[in-house]
Amino acid sequence: MEMSGAGAGGVPTKLEHDDAAAVAAEREPCGGGAPRREEKERWRRVLVVGCLVALLLFAFFVLGRESASEVLQIASSKLSAMNGGFTTKNPSHGGGAAKHADELLGGLLAPGMDRRSCRSRYQAAHYYKHFPYAPSPHLLDKLRAYEARHRRCAPGTPLYNRSVEQLRSGRSAGGVECNYVVWLPFDGLGNRMLSMVSGFLYALLTDRVLLVDLPHDSSDLFCEPFPGATWLLPPDFPVANLFGLGPRPEQSYTTLLNKKKITAVVNNDDDPASKNATAALPPPPAYVYLSLGYQMADKLFFCGDDQRALAKVNWLLLYSDLYFVPSLYSVAEFNGELRRLFPAKESACHLLARYLLHPTNAVWGMVTRYYNSYLAQASRRIGVQIRMFNFASIPVDDLYNQILTCSRQEHVLPETTTDNDNDDDLATAYDSNSSNGSGGGNYTAILIASLYPDYYERIRATYYEHATRGRVRVGVFQPTHEERQATQRLFHNQKALAEILLLGFSDELVTSGMSTFGYVGSSLAGVRPTILMPAHGHRVPAPPCRRAVSMEPCNLTPPRVGEAECREMAAVVDKEDVARHVKVCEDFDRGVKFFD
Repeated sequence: MEMSGAGAGGVPTKLEHDDAAAVAAEREPCGGGAPRREEKERWRRVLVVGCLVALLLFAFFVLGRESASEVLQIASSKLSAMNGGFTTKNPSHGGGAAKHADELLGGLLAPGMDRRSCRSRYQAAHYYKHFPYAPSPHLLDKLRAYEARHRRCAPGTPLYNRSVEQLRSGRSAGGVECNYVVWLPFDGLGNRMLSMVSGFLYALLTDRVLLVDLPHDSSDLFCEPFPGATWLLPPDFPVANLFGLGPRPEQSYTTLLNKKKITAVVNNDDDPASKNATAALPPPPAYVYLSLGYQMADKLFFCGDDQRALAKVNWLLLYSDLYFVPSLYSVAEFNGELRRLFPAKESACHLLARYLLHPTNAVWGMVTRYYNSYLAQASRRIGVQIRMFNFASIPVDDLYNQILTCSRQEHVLPETTTDNDNDDDLATAYDSNSSNGSGGGNYTAILIASLYPDYYERIRATYYEHATRGRVRVGVFQPTHEERQATQRLFHNQKALAEILLLGFSDELVTSGMSTFGYVGSSLAGVRPTILMPAHGHRVPAPPCRRAVSMEPCNLTPPRVGEAECREMAAVVDKEDVARHVKVCEDFDRGVKFFD
């Protein structure tokens, strides 16, 4: 499948697998900051510090000591990201010494892992443009403890073998060192990446080990994320037909509850009857299947009583296509820990995705070759991700006009001119050097990520036919146009992952509402995107778009559980705190996401 490069007579290249010669020829992004840019950066830091101090004083005197403490932690995370080594080589500027890029992302990544087997792990820091949050000290401690646990419990270790034997016995055992979450693939690539992140966070919160069962269509997408051990589920795992279990198997949590094979008991240490009831429970099953997909068959997973029941099960099989992290915040067992891990709630997916999801060399080769050929020399990179849904589709002309109207409203894409503009203020928009990477200066690269070529061609034509204000030169690019989603094909998924990474290297993003592809791109980029509103009812939305207040993904199908079902919700969790941080998504009024 060709990649279209929109320079003057831009020569299309091809997305191909890595080979040794291509890897050796990969170029690191080069350049450094100009003095004028550094002066602007200094003033920006002064302004940010001033605003944070004012916000801290407001929180202390108006909202109280606890809110002030949260603001202080967020401010510390922000300032650490600005001053603690989170500088990066900036490919958009030539001249001067390149700034040092913190390859470990502020301690997020473990040092010492093999560079040749996974080039992206330590090279990606040179390509990211935004480092909005440093990881909290508590998150770093939690990650290092997890890595040590994973090494002890990974496949091939004596502890893993012992756990598998316990699984074959048909029941779970108490007091074992290693408990597991097994991630199962469901839906498209964006959904899978978000559910992987969710599953990993759940493993962190519950001291479990995350293993993944990858089908062939995902076998060469991601590197091993944990040092010294694999996260791949061995093919001889005792539970058969994992890919074909579907949303409601016999071992799903709700089914087991209904059959009285597992019981959620209210935790009440002062009630002897409660203790006796707990002691009389049958031994928990060897494994439980968690159906947390769009049907949300096991919504009681998000209740404290049920979490205590699941804590006694050694093996949990996770079937989900959602980013369900925001819904964990209302669970009493996890609320406090999430606050310590992520003082800034909108940093959760951003930090976890950068920690967990590193593309393999085959994918990374596609990314770096395309970036260095078409995007590296731009002074501004804008990613535009366009997703058409069957339930919310509009004609191409209408969606194109929605994009342009949105851009004018939010001042995203370079503005084109009318016939009455002064020629002295204009520049030829369509850059003649964009395809060979020699743009430099006041040059904007627009990356289109879409299954279809129509929007790329129209946006490219707009900048070909019209000049821009402010002497901005523009290059428009689209790596692929596959025409249809083919999740069952590995090469399709590799190209899709490459595009997600390229979006993640953008300065600014325009994404489609309700698109998990766009959610992942925004999280990796560390950017609050401009979100194109979905065309519900096949009508052009008004307004056409909204600026995201939080860069967190939306949980599109949150569990609808009330106090009658989650009996401890009202008594234990601070409702005001949950309402302040878990709110309706900007792009979907039935979804929820994290806010600060």
